[in-house]
Amino acid sequence: KWMKEYGIDGVFMQRFISEIKSEKGKRHFNKVLDNALKAANKYKKAVCVMYDLSGSTSADMQVLINDWNELQTTFSLFDNVKNPTYLRHNKKPLVVLWGVGFSDGRKYTIADIQSLVAALKGPEKKVSIMLGVPYYWRTLERDTENNPLLHTFIKSADIIMPWAVGRYNSGSYAGTAGLTLLGDISWCKNAGITYVPLVFPGFSWGNLKGDVNIYNQIPRNKGDFFWQQVTGAKQAGAESLYLAMFDEIDEGTALFKCLREGNLPLNGTGKFVGIEEELGTDYYLWLAGK
Repeated sequence: KWMKEYGIDGVFMQRFISEIKSEKGKRHFNKVLDNALKAANKYKKAVCVMYDLSGSTSADMQVLINDWNELQTTFSLFDNVKNPTYLRHNKKPLVVLWGVGFSDGRKYTIADIQSLVAALKGPEKKVSIMLGVPYYWRTLERDTENNPLLHTFIKSADIIMPWAVGRYNSGSYAGTAGLTLLGDISWCKNAGITYVPLVFPGFSWGNLKGDVNIYNQIPRNKGDFFWQQVTGAKQAGAESLYLAMFDEIDEGTALFKCLREGNLPLNGTGKFVGIEEELGTDYYLWLAGK
């Protein structure tokens, strides 16, 4: 309902493989997805399944394949009558795999994801694939595994979305993101891949850790930081945006309505990271719509 009111196009529904491995976890995520699909239909908003591979192992790739097959049966995902707004890309249903090529010691490989994508697409190439990749995917440095196979694999996908959260702030944005965006978009155009840059309002571990010392790691600056990124993406030639995140309270990136900062004590040590005191609680939804 809020997405309709404020002009946001739709939502990616995350499913953490590490959680849906258990029946309890799967029931929870299925209930959330069921509610989202019904609401997406009611308010005519796009909806799409996104698998987060964080915490997964090579053996878990089959868990994802099984789950994806179950979802198609359980929810009739691709039925245009039951789910008319399930997201398509190049006329094929879209599925997102987040966490490909990161250099943080994951227990699965790029080759594992290649095999996974081959299984999901099948010989008839029945789905489009969007990959959530590290911010420095093109240069294979910093947050990215130094493995040229990543570039080969990306060229076999349909869309990439680099993870920009925490990679810059308002002061470093111009020097960091300006050249990165132009180079990324050029690379993807040459490869025939759709590029979706990410923008985020701010970032903090404060809500998750309850520590006043890490209260506002990347300040929101009353929306100026968010708008700076939107402007930069448009000027670089981006044609769409991934807004991170609609409801991520733990990492202080939430766009949806929530309490203002300081209105809620947090674990007795910090203060809640929410909307700035001077702004309306719907300010970031309004800004996202604009």
